Amino acid sequence: MSRTLRAMAMLVLVASCGSGNFSAPRQLDDACAIVSERPKYLRAMRVTERRWGVPVHVQMATIYQESKFIGNARTPHQYVLGVIPMGRQSSAYGYSQALDATWEEYKRATGHRGARRDRISDATDFMGWYMDKSSQKLGIAKTDARNQYLAYHEGHTGYSRGSYKAKSWLVRVAGEVGERAEIYAAQLANCRKAR
Repeated sequence: MSRTLRAMAMLVLVASCGSGNFSAPRQLDDACAIVSERPKYLRAMRVTERRWGVPVHVQMATIYQESKFIGNARTPHQYVLGVIPMGRQSSAYGYSQALDATWEEYKRATGHRGARRDRISDATDFMGWYMDKSSQKLGIAKTDARNQYLAYHEGHTGYSRGSYKAKSWLVRVAGEVGERAEIYAAQLANCRKAR
């Protein structure tokens, strides 16, 4: 084998080891299939549930809505005149679609300086931290996926002002998050991997 070929093979091997699997699980409508395919998701969510009190099914429904379980999800690009790229719609990134400023606040508050939005354990911990704050500041039950999602999307100030009331699409989506959380809860109660 030539040196060049060996070097290229080594480069491909090293590159493949460093990259994460950011693709979505195959069956997003089945919580049991998700945790069977990606057991580390369930482990991360259980740790978050123990630490912050946010149930696994609420975390799953929120992640589904925010990123469809795609670890490196980003908002779409904006274009001027339909062709000139102007950057992304927001700084939201990763499983939780956390914004840059909120992510930095989370890292400071928790001391988790090395946290990454494209790491499921960090993303779920962020969501638990944020939803715990929503519970404390706004009185939203941690089991209330609908209102937790509204506060997650609008921010604590926006939620307390009722900004979501003028966004019928968001109220509809939050209802869907609540319904999905209930479906995931029922599924998780009946699957072997989640016990």
